[in-house]
Amino acid sequence: MTNVATDKAIRQLARPAWPGRPLEDDAPGALETPIITQYLRIFWRWKHIIAAAIGVAFVIGVVVTLLTTRLYTATATIEIAREGDKVVKIQGVEAESNAADLEFYQTQYGLLRSRSLAEQVARELKLGENPQFFEMFGEKLDGDAAFDGTKKAVSQAVRDKRVREAARVLLDNLDVSPIRMSRLVEISFTSPEAPLSAKVTNAWAANFIEVNLDRRFQATSYARKFLEGRLEQLRQRLEESERALVRYASAQQIINLPGTGPAAGERSLVADDLSALNNELTVATAERIKAESRVRSKQQEGRGAVNEALNNPAINGLREKRAEVAADYARLMTQFEPGYPQAQALASQIRQLDASIEREESRVHASLDTAYRDALSRETELKTRVDTLKDSLLNLRRRSIQYNIYQRDVDTNRQLYDGLLQRYKEIGVAGGVGTNNISIVDSAITPEKPSRPRVLINLAIALALGAILGVGLALALEQIDETITDPEDIERSLRVALLGAVPKSGDRLPIEALADRKSPIVEAYLALQTNLEFATDHGVPRSISVTSTRPGEGKSTSAYAIALSLARAKKKVVLVDADMRSPSVHHQLGLANEQGLSNLLAGSDDIDAVIRQVGEMMPAVMTSGPLPPNAAELLTGPRLDLVLKALAEHFDHIVVDSPPVMGLADAPLIASRVEGTVFVVEAHGIRRRLVRMALDRLNDAHAHVLGAILTKFDARKAHFGYGYEYGYGYGEVRSAGSA
Repeated sequence: MTNVATDKAIRQLARPAWPGRPLEDDAPGALETPIITQYLRIFWRWKHIIAAAIGVAFVIGVVVTLLTTRLYTATATIEIAREGDKVVKIQGVEAESNAADLEFYQTQYGLLRSRSLAEQVARELKLGENPQFFEMFGEKLDGDAAFDGTKKAVSQAVRDKRVREAARVLLDNLDVSPIRMSRLVEISFTSPEAPLSAKVTNAWAANFIEVNLDRRFQATSYARKFLEGRLEQLRQRLEESERALVRYASAQQIINLPGTGPAAGERSLVADDLSALNNELTVATAERIKAESRVRSKQQEGRGAVNEALNNPAINGLREKRAEVAADYARLMTQFEPGYPQAQALASQIRQLDASIEREESRVHASLDTAYRDALSRETELKTRVDTLKDSLLNLRRRSIQYNIYQRDVDTNRQLYDGLLQRYKEIGVAGGVGTNNISIVDSAITPEKPSRPRVLINLAIALALGAILGVGLALALEQIDETITDPEDIERSLRVALLGAVPKSGDRLPIEALADRKSPIVEAYLALQTNLEFATDHGVPRSISVTSTRPGEGKSTSAYAIALSLARAKKKVVLVDADMRSPSVHHQLGLANEQGLSNLLAGSDDIDAVIRQVGEMMPAVMTSGPLPPNAAELLTGPRLDLVLKALAEHFDHIVVDSPPVMGLADAPLIASRVEGTVFVVEAHGIRRRLVRMALDRLNDAHAHVLGAILTKFDARKAHFGYGYEYGYGYGEVRSAGSA
């Protein structure tokens, strides 16, 4: 068990996928080639086609560049501002654009490319009358007698047609390029003559400015005429509305005073009177409340406690005098009796002062009652007057409804009239100034060098197109070509393990090349033998059949080479030619074919009589024998198993050269009886679809396909990544001077 596990580990390290096991898309051993490597291999394989396409495109690019007419481009730069210079602080007719409005500039670019501007330039430069102008651009006016060498007079319609054609030519060769993040625009014209290019470009810029000024003047003139008519209509409407207002005010006796402020409207006399009386009523009510409060305070707190009594100077003086006398009287009482004459005099003086204070307080209280009655009377009178004015004002408002309607009509007409009159004056001033928002920054100069053709760019484009064409052809040919090109196609396209790739033998026959142990073919089959060591858990399979899709792919040579390689490894090997329809082993080895496999399958038991020893370190050979009438019938019977079993008793390995798979039943029959099958694929000679069909037939027969051999492999025709020697021939004697 340990040895088996070790062998499996060695196999896994030796090859990503075991020989004899088809590679599935999701198998752990399936190798995926990077997409870049795949394309590089395709390009390397079809490198001559790609190089030829690039070369042809380059030559065409050179020829086209040399034959192309030299063109000269002149460029002028203009500035387009959103507004003209403010000579007067008055708005024009056209709408102003804000900073975020791109429609203004898009409109200007469209005007620069307009047909009317082109026709104006053509008329100014008289291009419609210049036949050389049309000739240099390859234009021909059919039926135009003036350009046919005759000097006949032409009609206005013909001249207009020439101007339109000249304008079309100008627009076809004009380019308007706004400079990003600026108000600058480049105007470029291209023609075969450098002076003409500069002349047309400068004329284009100048006429664009002139057209812009004309458009502004025309807009101003139209606006003034329109406003004159509207002003006359509004003036008449204003007069009529004012007359209606005055008539109604006279009939209803409505008298309004003008407002005092600039924005104040008219006001009525009744409203002014009511406002004034209402303010006086508010003051009278406040005074009445104040007087009533003083009277109530007198009644509640006594006469002497009211504010008027407390703040009265006369009463306060009497009270101070009484306090002084009372103080003197109190001092005398500390020493004398009340009957003391001086004490009696002071007591009499105190009584007189109290009487005076009482009289003054009575007078103050009487004045408070009088003030309260006066305030109450005034408040009552004002209330009566205010109520009367309220009724008058409500009556006035009812009569003023229609008056206000007339007044609003007058105000509206006056505002419209004043606004239009002001606008009319502004337009007149702005139109007289004639401001312009377009100016020339740089005029066009006569170009010294042609702008086209651009040699380097044209050649670069030609090379790029050639490369694209070549790559497209390479990819198309790769899709069309179904042949097996390089060893990787075996695993990628056929999904079977690659056992080895055998190079071409060159001028020598394969048998001669196999006789030279240092030849690349021998090296290839030694590598194949190494891969077969990992095909089973006991090494190289005991019985191996070698087959191919069709004849001529090298299956017989491969069968002989495998047998020879095993024999040189000191194994007892027998090579069996099982192709009983077109045998070839006896021709390769120069042996007779009187007896062979067909004799054993037909019933003979003398196996030693049909086995021949070719030489030392060579495999034993069993030829096919006489050609049977139906080889498939012989292979169907049990005799093939008996022959293989008998050979297995005498030899270590049995190599069977099987017939091709397609069209015959022999190969699947043989493959189902042996331990493993080696499939031979001819490089550059067999289609993938046929190989897949052959492999499917073997799989249907339950054959154990060990892998495939790619024969007649030419590394120079392979994809990118395979050297010319493919690793074989390493160590051979090289020419003198080589490293």
